[in-house]
Amino acid sequence: MADAKLSAAFSPAHALPHPMANPGYGKRGAPGQLPRTAHDFAHLPPREAAVAAYIDRLPGGADISVKTLAKTLPYGQCALRTALNNLQRAGHLRRGREHLADSGSARWITRTWFSRTARDDDWWTAFTRGDVPKESQEPPAGQGGPTRSRAYILLAALGRTAPSLSLSKAACAELAPLLTEWFTRGATDEHVLQALTAGLPVPVHSPAAIVRTRLTTKLPPEPEPAPAPRPPLRVLECAKCGTPGRPEALPGGICGPCRGEAGPAPDSTPLTASAVRTHAADIRTAMANRRQGSRT
Repeated sequence: MADAKLSAAFSPAHALPHPMANPGYGKRGAPGQLPRTAHDFAHLPPREAAVAAYIDRLPGGADISVKTLAKTLPYGQCALRTALNNLQRAGHLRRGREHLADSGSARWITRTWFSRTARDDDWWTAFTRGDVPKESQEPPAGQGGPTRSRAYILLAALGRTAPSLSLSKAACAELAPLLTEWFTRGATDEHVLQALTAGLPVPVHSPAAIVRTRLTTKLPPEPEPAPAPRPPLRVLECAKCGTPGRPEALPGGICGPCRGEAGPAPDSTPLTASAVRTHAADIRTAMANRRQGSRT
């Protein structure tokens, strides 16, 4: 039923770009998600599965507020609010607030994180602390990609800049690890070419030997380690009342009062007589200062 309703809503005649949120807001993808499949949300009820599949295909920064989704999906705001809360309980969505530690601003930003891969509360708690690693930028094994490294390609083309340094395939493969260390230390292609081709002897009897010597003796120094960026400060919101709190205080995304747990008992320790007199004196002084300020 849900799939049929979505198909009708997203026919070519109704296909419109989904609105984007203001810069800095909207959908935020969680790191480390598995590749998309046709069965990612099969464990969810039909409505929640349809909403999750739609949000999953939206780009980062898309407006996924209840009001905006209700204008696009064939569900009302109440139904969508319930569906989003169910997605949060299922581990696909978390709403909270984030303050970028190095932004120089005290303003907290509302965030909504979505994960195609369901996450448990421990994972979301670690993510809130900034402990979850980001997705690897390396292409997955077996999915193609260049078979020659950047170092190999530069060495193979070295003869175009300095014909006397033309290298064989075997020499390029043997010397590539030495050049890779240059790139690790921040060297550019231009820096490498300058170091390898400047002031060459005439003639060059062994191109591979002179390249090896220069790659070894002119190796740039290791750069100073950059200070580790501070993780963003995050708090999550209760799925029922929206009250922000520490993740460990929101098991299942629900705060203690919404789970029916009693809050901490108020401090019933009576004030001493001297404390009462001091407090009263402070109040009288403040009122006198206020009256004096009104006269002036």
